[in-house]
Amino acid sequence: MGNHALLYRLQEAAIRSLYTEVKERTNGVAELLPGTPGTLVKRAGTGHEYWYRSYYPAPRKRSEQFVGTASNSAAYEIMQGRIAHSEWTSKQVAALAKFGFVAADKQLAGILVELHNRGVFRAGMVVSGVLAYASWLNEFGAIAPCPKTQAHLELARPRPLKLPTAATFASIMQATQLPFAATPASSRKKPTTSATVGGVTVDLLAPGALAGEVIAVPELGCHAQTLPFYGYLLEASCNAVILAGGHCIPVRVPDATRMIWYSLYMSTLRRKDTAACENDLLRGATLAAILIEQQGLVLRESYRSAPRELRNAAHSRLHRLEGVLAEHVQARDEFRRLR
Repeated sequence: MGNHALLYRLQEAAIRSLYTEVKERTNGVAELLPGTPGTLVKRAGTGHEYWYRSYYPAPRKRSEQFVGTASNSAAYEIMQGRIAHSEWTSKQVAALAKFGFVAADKQLAGILVELHNRGVFRAGMVVSGVLAYASWLNEFGAIAPCPKTQAHLELARPRPLKLPTAATFASIMQATQLPFAATPASSRKKPTTSATVGGVTVDLLAPGALAGEVIAVPELGCHAQTLPFYGYLLEASCNAVILAGGHCIPVRVPDATRMIWYSLYMSTLRRKDTAACENDLLRGATLAAILIEQQGLVLRESYRSAPRELRNAAHSRLHRLEGVLAEHVQARDEFRRLR
């Protein structure tokens, strides 16, 4: 991206309204149907007839979910309503994706749906990284370059989770019916903090003074890798949704303002990887431009509350930020005032 390019453009009002409707309807649903919406089929066995939902939890893999006996009209109607909602959502998410909203693939949807249905996000787990950025772009109705979201999911645990029912991370991932394997740790002395689920790398992260330490997550029977200043990033997380594979999934993501400073900080750490460095900076600059231009955000208060290392990182990137924000004069001037 050149120095004089706009970082984002806004969706039309009608399309943004559709996104809001999809989000509001989803937030009214306690449990999402995994996989495709499916159809109701009747099966006979042991002298009785039963209703099942026949669906695809993953591409080219069919599964069935028990609904009730053929005489249980209430169970049948409830499932019929859930299927209808799932079909409607799938159509709307496909339409939103065509208009430029960021939507991840079916594998990632399968993982997020299982985590949602088991109350992991309500218990405090946060989606961070690129998916959180994509969620904010959709929330602001902004079209902007976004790295591919399909291959990586970062799950951040700010504090011990208060899960409604006992469950392990492995059992939740296996419930997706996608191929699941723990990723070997870099050292035999350290437990793994990562897994591959249907081609998606899932990393478990947590706040810590040092990068790369491993801490136990006993409530999920797994471990997480620590990152410095993650406590700051996750402290003010909020409810959001992620579009993926025909689903709209309620999650939690970091506060957009804190993501600005954390992204700029990250852009100073990977100098050998210039592409990753630039992507981090662009994400921080884009969020800043949207918040300043669309919501009248003043950066000074959030800047002052950020850790000193993150403020120093922002200062060290001011020259590059001025170039990136050349077409966003209001945002550029806000950063200049931080000198």
